[in-house]
Amino acid sequence: MTIDDIMRAAPVIPVLVLEEERDWAALAETLVAAGLPVIEVTLRTPHALTALGAMARVPGAIVGAGTVLNEVQLARVLDAGARFVVSPGLTDPLARAARDADIPLLPGVATASDIMRGLDLGLDRFKFFPAEASGGIPALKALSAPFGNVHFCPTGGVRPHTASSWLALDSVLCVGGSWLVKPGDDLATVGERARAARDLQH
Repeated sequence: MTIDDIMRAAPVIPVLVLEEERDWAALAETLVAAGLPVIEVTLRTPHALTALGAMARVPGAIVGAGTVLNEVQLARVLDAGARFVVSPGLTDPLARAARDADIPLLPGVATASDIMRGLDLGLDRFKFFPAEASGGIPALKALSAPFGNVHFCPTGGVRPHTASSWLALDSVLCVGGSWLVKPGDDLATVGERARAARDLQH
């Protein structure tokens, strides 16, 4: 799958910061069954690599690693079974390593210079991050204007009640949602949130 395929698979990519032990496979199964097959597991907690590996084995799940900062982390998440990689920013070494590994990369950008550097590296799909802190929808509209073939996944500050407004932008293919799984949630709650996210209009 290309990064474009992944971004078009569902309107919301769950961005998971997994701070507690749980049945990782069951969590992935719940999200897939609810219509959100693309799952980003951030490398922010000790559980991340174990969870990623368990989720990656779930049929129908397209599991990637988030908060990947360098080539060492890239190698680790590839070994764990990641099918795509998300980074908070864009560096030449990481972009080249992902290209050499033939793994789809979604790097974070917040400025026109970031986007231009990405285009120079052969990239045209980006995470707009941190979305709200970087100026929100007005900022992304302005940034998108000079870059007609570039598309984005806004992440950072996107909420259930604002996601549809982001998705209404022509340049936005999906949004990253950190609200879908919170500490202490049972699977029924996660499934309910995920179904609501699946039904957001693009």
